[in-house]
Amino acid sequence: MVKRELNPTRSELLEIKKKIKLTEAGYKILKMKRDGLILEFFKILEEAKDVRAKIVRDYERAMQKIAIAKAVDGVIAVKSAAFALRVHPEVKLRSKNIMGLVVPEIESTSIRTTLEKRGYGVIGTSPFIDEAAEAYEELVETIIKAAEIETTMKRLLDEIEKTKRRVNALEYKVIPELKEAEDFIEFRLEEMERENIFRLKRIKQKAEARA
Repeated sequence: MVKRELNPTRSELLEIKKKIKLTEAGYKILKMKRDGLILEFFKILEEAKDVRAKIVRDYERAMQKIAIAKAVDGVIAVKSAAFALRVHPEVKLRSKNIMGLVVPEIESTSIRTTLEKRGYGVIGTSPFIDEAAEAYEELVETIIKAAEIETTMKRLLDEIEKTKRRVNALEYKVIPELKEAEDFIEFRLEEMERENIFRLKRIKQKAEARA
């Protein structure tokens, strides 16, 4: 705020004080929001670590199960069982609110299926194909959960960074400039008051001298 543009009046001082009060209130709210978002981020970060580790475990298990199924039933039988699937997974995207931030919530259906819905006959296939199918169903569920968590983390990080910039702008630029303007106006008003008192004294002295 350029001092030359300030009008050193009582009304301007009151307006500046009001702005400082509102800005400081907004600053406190933003700081609380930033701290809350950071806490949420670290909570979700723990979930992300767990789900990433689970993806690795589920993937390794699924690869082991499919390798056994191929070895016992053959590659063609495994592919035939995969193409025989009667139902297809469905993913619905909803949203939830975390401290004013909208993040995705993914709901999946028909990931896990019964033996009947898988479409392939029980005769001619071994239980190893069932175990492989179950392992891959679990892997898909874990991947969907990971997608939800990773997207939420990214949005939280973006919002934290945006809020931090706003907090810093208020703390290091806006509020100091407003307080500097307040000090300048108060100084100018005191200076003008001293000048008025001095002028009144001179007028009084001249009046007394003439008398």
